[in-house]
Amino acid sequence: MSLLDRYIPGFKGFPSLFSYTLLMGCGFGAFVAWDQWYWWGRREDYSFGYLVPIFVGVVIWDRWPVLKTLLGVPSSKLTPDLESADQKSEEKPINLPNLYNWATSSLYPFLKWFVPGGFYGGLILGLAIFGLGAFYRAGAGPSHPGSLFIAVGAGMVVFALVYINLPDSVEAWKDQIGQPLEAPDMMNRRLTITLMFWFPCFIWIISAPLVSAIENALSLFLLNKVVTVVFFVFEMGGYALEQEGNTLILPTGRVGVEDACSGIRSLMGCLFAGTFLGAIFFRSTVKKVLLVVFAMCFAFVTNLMRSVFLTAWAYTYGPDAISGFVHDVAGYFVLGLTSIMLLLLIPIMNIQIAVGSGKEH
Repeated sequence: MSLLDRYIPGFKGFPSLFSYTLLMGCGFGAFVAWDQWYWWGRREDYSFGYLVPIFVGVVIWDRWPVLKTLLGVPSSKLTPDLESADQKSEEKPINLPNLYNWATSSLYPFLKWFVPGGFYGGLILGLAIFGLGAFYRAGAGPSHPGSLFIAVGAGMVVFALVYINLPDSVEAWKDQIGQPLEAPDMMNRRLTITLMFWFPCFIWIISAPLVSAIENALSLFLLNKVVTVVFFVFEMGGYALEQEGNTLILPTGRVGVEDACSGIRSLMGCLFAGTFLGAIFFRSTVKKVLLVVFAMCFAFVTNLMRSVFLTAWAYTYGPDAISGFVHDVAGYFVLGLTSIMLLLLIPIMNIQIAVGSGKEH
């Protein structure tokens, strides 16, 4: 029995190296959160970062029972003395995730060297990126490149160590009836467990400020699209206005579309929300990616709606009327609308149609 088994009941039955990897991952997460805390409190577009540690904990808690099953940790619901032979025979097998069937194909002789080599390479590269970010942080203080490098490097290190520190002996892995797994199935199981940690490892990249050059280019691109669409909508509606760069000239005055109205705040927030909801509600990688894409599309469209509304308000009541209360209410409304749209999309994407039965479930 390891020290973790003795003092942390939740780790009971876990491989020792894997347990220590999870604790070390908590340490990396604490360091990344400490580094990014500076930005969360100073930039409104990254204020959602305060939720990241909480949501990481929720995802790990949600996946913990499946993780224990994949690791072959015995269930504590029934003690050996109370569990009868009849109960054992009536138990239904648990359908474990099988994400990498190709690992059992003829490619395994190649994959058995390529997959571990890729994780060891990722570990070395992650250490280099994390070290560069930490060095940058120590010398220059909080900075966009330093925070981004720390987040990327820490995620790569922990993600690689999860796979590396899982048992690599077939005798350590059992199937549903207690028989040792074949080598390809063992790789499949290790990859499945490792991919359970993609959200806890890499979500910190979203809550870290982008490098200034990338962020400015993205903000400028979105800003130009917003101004162009707003001008087009009013022109098609027969309203008189002119466009000078990012400024709209209305009969009641000039309205400058600032960088904050580009939608980059909504985009980053919805990207985070879509990633979290996908990790919680979907097991299919395709559905997770689709939800993130929908989240970004919703953010862009609802920000356009907000910009059209504010311009119409300024057209009617003057540019000064959109500052303060009206501006803030429109922003909160758009945020709430986007959240509702994402939540409504989840059950729609989870609908499964039984072919030939005429039933939905």
